[in-house]
Amino acid sequence: MKYLQDMKAALFDLDGVVFDTEPQYSVFWGQQCREFHPEHPGLENEIKGQTLQQIYDAWFSGSLSESQELITERLNAFEQQMAYNYIDGFLDFVGMLRSRSILTAVVTSSNKVKMEAVYSRRPEFTTLFDAVLTSEDFERSKPDPDCYLKAARRFALGPADCVVFEDSFNGLKSGRAAGMRVVGLATTNSAEAIAPFCDRVISNYDELLG
Repeated sequence: MKYLQDMKAALFDLDGVVFDTEPQYSVFWGQQCREFHPEHPGLENEIKGQTLQQIYDAWFSGSLSESQELITERLNAFEQQMAYNYIDGFLDFVGMLRSRSILTAVVTSSNKVKMEAVYSRRPEFTTLFDAVLTSEDFERSKPDPDCYLKAARRFALGPADCVVFEDSFNGLKSGRAAGMRVVGLATTNSAEAIAPFCDRVISNYDELLG
């Protein structure tokens, strides 16, 4: 914890950072990509870490625009029945932060519909964080720093006071662009791949405890 000892706020992405949901999303997007882009095997891996709108703009526009509504309906239904399992050590880590009066926030590209599913499946979720910022709160998506800068302002803090916890390349770049220290979780991409974009790489939060 020496590395984090002067932290005043911990800002967490959601999928792959709080919850171990990325493998489930790979299944969902694998199904959609095979249906609508059979000519591009492995596309579900390329779109990891992108917002829904970014995915639609890049891969489901033009002649596939009409598929967006269907995919959104499928995604909403899928998220309602997902297993929201915490990343190993997360609950102990965030409990330790809160015991030290360190502010905590979720800063996610997920929308409010998705978060309602989270609250339903994990009623204790809102007690873990001082703020939850969703896609509706941001003008620009990651890798733009807008979301993390807004989270810092929510707490009346500067970038140097905050540490970002991210797993995706866009998220890591967003934290860096905000001028914050960044801890990368090797849950979605390999430790070697994300290392250039963060100050420290961990596999789970047990590595920050003890």
